[in-house]
Amino acid sequence: FRFISFPLLVLVVLGPGLGSAFMGVQLLVFGVYMGGSFAPNHKGMPLIPHDSKIDFLSRQVLTSRNIRGGKVVDWAMGGLNYQIEHHLFPRMPSAHLPLVQPMVRQHCEERSIPYTEAGLIESYAIVVKYLNRVGLGYADPMECPMVSEFRPR
Repeated sequence: FRFISFPLLVLVVLGPGLGSAFMGVQLLVFGVYMGGSFAPNHKGMPLIPHDSKIDFLSRQVLTSRNIRGGKVVDWAMGGLNYQIEHHLFPRMPSAHLPLVQPMVRQHCEERSIPYTEAGLIESYAIVVKYLNRVGLGYADPMECPMVSEFRPR
């Protein structure tokens, strides 16, 4: 219902041109915000093959990263900065995730499972480094592929 009623209301109130522009900008901003919230929690973390024999706890903890930063980061990321706890307890309200974090961290330490945390800026740096590594591979980022094609070897 809301997926139809909100866009319809916007189009009726603002008209088709301005309404479409508003919806486009709103979706763009929301997409950037969600990408900025999800990427630092997973990008650059180990990829575990689907068919590997690994327990649920290890799979969730090894492939997720928590973001430190206090109440401001908690609010800005909507609790998604407690990604490890979110993956272990997906139905738990985000306000309760910080409460179980010390228990999860201790449990991981007792089982020698690496519990990964990073600051917000540090996590974005990890993401950029990872994307550069997988995106560029061994290519020179300062070399134009089209021009290098015509250079004598």
